[in-house]
Amino acid sequence: MSGLTFTLRAEPDQRLDLSGLTGSSLAGLTEAAIGAIEIGTTNERRTVGDLFAVAYGDLSDIRFAGGSARFDGVGERHSDGSILVEGDVGQKAGRAMSGGTIEVRGSAGPFAGSGMTGGTLTIAGDAGDDLCGPLAGEAVGIRGGQINVLGAVGARAGDRMRRGTILIGGDAGENAGCRMIAGTLVVGGKAGRGPGRLMKRGTLVLAGGAASTAPTFLDNGPADLIVLRLMARAFAAEPFAGGLFDGAPMRRLGGDTAVLGRGEIFVPL
Repeated sequence: MSGLTFTLRAEPDQRLDLSGLTGSSLAGLTEAAIGAIEIGTTNERRTVGDLFAVAYGDLSDIRFAGGSARFDGVGERHSDGSILVEGDVGQKAGRAMSGGTIEVRGSAGPFAGSGMTGGTLTIAGDAGDDLCGPLAGEAVGIRGGQINVLGAVGARAGDRMRRGTILIGGDAGENAGCRMIAGTLVVGGKAGRGPGRLMKRGTLVLAGGAASTAPTFLDNGPADLIVLRLMARAFAAEPFAGGLFDGAPMRRLGGDTAVLGRGEIFVPL
C-alpha cells in the first residue's frame, strides 16, 4: 500500500493547523473522516477536504504534495514512520516529535523542532528564528533527536538546548546556542553575534567563525582533538555529503563564565 497523500489544491487563504495530521492522530479514521477534520485557524471554517485532495494509504508514510508558509504544526508530536512535505512549512514543524522522520523539501518558519525529544527532522532550505527553542514558559528546548538544516537559520538557534544534535549547513543568526544546557550544535557557515551566551554546558562548532563572542568566554588556545575529527567524519554523511567542517585543529573558547558555564565553542584558528 502506498502512503497517505495530501495534495494541495491551491495556496491557502489562512494559516492552517496541521498538527492533527500524523499517523497516530489519524489511526482508525476513514478517508471521509480525515477530509472532514477542521484545520482552519480563523472564524472561516476550513477542512482538510477543502484544501487537499486526500488519497488514503499507509499512515506510517504521509506525504504533502505541495507546501506553504501557512502550514503550521506539521508533524507535531510525530512519533513513528515518515512525513514528507514537498515545499515550505510554517511555524513549529516537528514540534515535540519523539520519533520517526520528517523531511521538508523547502524552508521552515520559527520554532522548528521546538521541544523535540527524538527522531530526525530535515529541512532542505532555511529555517526561521528559535530553531529548536522553547515556547514561552518552557524551561528547556530540544531534549533529544537530530535536526538538519541545509540552509541558514535565524536568531537563537538551540536556545536552552538540553540534549540532541543540531546541524546547520549555512549561516546562523545571533545568539546561537544561547542558554544551552547540553548537546551539540554545529554551524557550517558563520554565526552572528553572541554565540553560546549564558551557556552552561554543551558544544558549539562554528566552522565559519562568529561575528563576535562575549568577553566572558576564555580563550583556551588551539585544540587538535580526536573528537573534532570524529565529529567531522560522522556529520559528513547525508544530507551533508560535503561535510560541515574538516576536523582540523580549531581554537577552543570555554564558558560562559558569566554563569560559571562549562561549555565550549570551537572556532577557526
